[in-house]
Amino acid sequence: MNRSLLILCAVLGFTGVAFGAFGAHGLKTSVEGLADGAQRLAWWETGSRYHLWHALAVGLAAVLAGQVQSSLPKVAAALFLAGIVLFSGSLYVMALSGIRWLGAVTPIGGISLLLGWTFLGLAGRRL
Repeated sequence: MNRSLLILCAVLGFTGVAFGAFGAHGLKTSVEGLADGAQRLAWWETGSRYHLWHALAVGLAAVLAGQVQSSLPKVAAALFLAGIVLFSGSLYVMALSGIRWLGAVTPIGGISLLLGWTFLGLAGRRL
């Protein structure tokens, strides 16, 4: 198991839960009166859901890193981290600010998440 990746998994999991709780409580009261409030809450929920799932994927990469002699699990974890920052991060900022052009960043993060799963699968083939 890779210790650094496991710690990253824990940090991402913690922040994912914290951001989810903020969305359900703090953000909800802030945006409920806005015309696009429901959309903003949906963006936040999508961002936090993907954030949490990919925190777990980093944990899986941490376990796999100890099982294979390859950098593929570390590359997968880096791609998952980039995906969380770009995909979830852009959705978080859109939800907080209402700046819709940030939606152009979201697919780049999605591609990073997809590539992370690809590299994780390639690492799994080496078992």
